[in-house]
Amino acid sequence: METFKIETPDEAMRPIIQKKIDNLNKPKGALGRLEILAMQVCWVQQTLTPSLKHPCHLLLGGDHGIEREGVSVSPREVTWQQMLNFTKGGGGVNMFCRQHGFHLRIVDVGVDYDFPTDAAILNRKIAYGTRNFLYGPAMNQEEYERALQVGIDLADECHAEGSQVLCIGEMGIGNTSPSSIWMSLFCHIPLDECIGAGAGLDTSGIAHKREVLNKALDNFLKFNAQVSHSHVKHSIRRTKLPSLNAQLSSEIIRCFGGFEMVAAIGAMLRAAELKMLILVDGFIMTACALAACQLYPAAKDYMIFGHCGDESGHRRMLDFMGAEPLLSLGMRLGEGTGALCAFPILDSAVRMMNEMNNFDNAHITKYF
Repeated sequence: METFKIETPDEAMRPIIQKKIDNLNKPKGALGRLEILAMQVCWVQQTLTPSLKHPCHLLLGGDHGIEREGVSVSPREVTWQQMLNFTKGGGGVNMFCRQHGFHLRIVDVGVDYDFPTDAAILNRKIAYGTRNFLYGPAMNQEEYERALQVGIDLADECHAEGSQVLCIGEMGIGNTSPSSIWMSLFCHIPLDECIGAGAGLDTSGIAHKREVLNKALDNFLKFNAQVSHSHVKHSIRRTKLPSLNAQLSSEIIRCFGGFEMVAAIGAMLRAAELKMLILVDGFIMTACALAACQLYPAAKDYMIFGHCGDESGHRRMLDFMGAEPLLSLGMRLGEGTGALCAFPILDSAVRMMNEMNNFDNAHITKYF
C-alpha cells in the first residue's frame, strides 16, 4: 500500500511570519481569525508572500451498500442523477466553483450506474457501489488500495497543473452512515451520539438508522479477527483513550467507508505530502479528514476547515480534532459547498499579507 512522507512545516518560520503580521498597519490582532489563517498559509507555504494559485475542486461520487437497509431518506438513484446534473452546471457545487474560480473535476469512483461516455465525468469506477457493511467489509483490501490511489492520482493531476489549494466534495447517498461509525470509533464517542438525520430522516428513520448501524458495528467487532475486540469495544464506551494505531485505523476505514470517501482520504494525504492547502467541507469530509489524520497526524497542518454543518455530531468531531471552522451557515448539502463558501475568507487572509501596508511604509507611528 502507498506510504506518504508528510512533513510538518518548519517551525522556525513562525516568528518571522508573526513579525510581518504584527507590523501591518493595524492594531495587533485586530484582524482576528484572518491573522491566524494567514499564519497557517504562510507556514505551510514557508513564505511571507503566500498565494492561492489554480484552486481545484474534486467532486467524488460513490454508492454505498448500507443504503439498501433504508438508512437514508434519499434513494440510491439520486447519486447518479445528481452527478449528471453536475455535468450540466446545475448543482450548488457548480455555482460556487464558478463564483470562486475553482477548476471542477467530477469523478465516478463507485457509482451504481453506467454514465454515458460523452458525459463530463472522469471514470475511475472501482465497483458499482460498496458492499453492505451490515454483513461484512464494505470493500476488500485491493479495492481499498485502488480507491486510495484514485485520490492520489487526482491530487497529483491538480498539483501538476499548478494548484496550491485542493477542495474535496462528495456525492453518495448513505455516506453519513460510515461517517458516523468512523466518528464513533476514532473519537471514542458512543455511536448513537454520532448518528443524525442525514439528508432528512424523521425521528423513526433516525431510530432505524441507529439500530442498523449498531448491529453493523457489533457484527464487525464479533467477526473481524484482525481487530482487537476489547480495544475497539472499550474505545466507544469511554473517552480519553489512546488513538487507534494506523493498521487498525486502515481496517476500520476499509470495512465501513465508501469508495468516494477513501479516494478523498488518498487525495488529502497526497495533497499534504505535496504541501498543498486542503479545504475541508462538512460532516462527511470532516470524517475523511479525521480518518486521514488517524493514518498520518501531520496531515492536519495542511487542513483548513471551512464549515460546521447541521449534521448531528459534526461540531463534536471538529472539537475532537481541535479544528475551528471558518463558517457555520446551517448548510448540509455536501458536495464541498461549505468549504467553497469559505474560500473568500482564505483569500482575504492572503491578500492581507500581500497588499496591506506596514507602519514604516505608511509613515504611521507604531503604538504597541
